[in-house]
Amino acid sequence: MTRISVLTVSEAARIDVQRLEQIIQELGEIAAGQIIGMALEQMALTLHRAVSAFQRGDPGMIVAHADKLSRLAWQMGMVTLAAVAIDVGACAERQDFTALAATVGRLERIGNHSLTELWDLRETP
Repeated sequence: MTRISVLTVSEAARIDVQRLEQIIQELGEIAAGQIIGMALEQMALTLHRAVSAFQRGDPGMIVAHADKLSRLAWQMGMVTLAAVAIDVGACAERQDFTALAATVGRLERIGNHSLTELWDLRETP
């Protein structure tokens, strides 16, 4: 009898808390909260668009969305998410579809984890 094992993938998403503190210090708590909230919404939408572009098989749009996501993530101190988005864009540019499938899966996991973690940090007093 064949035995099938399910492997769970779990990896930490690094967030540069000092970058967030810098944003708060520069803008003030209220404005920073609004800016961070808008950035989270934009990142969630861009993440969704990148994954959708992958599902449609549109490498050009994958590159565009991955680039936007990496810039937004970097500005918000989401170091791991920014790096993975860059990797996705590079795989799409090379049209390495096997690597692209793996990195898009990782982007989705890291993206969801990072966005949730930053949202939770934002709501913590």
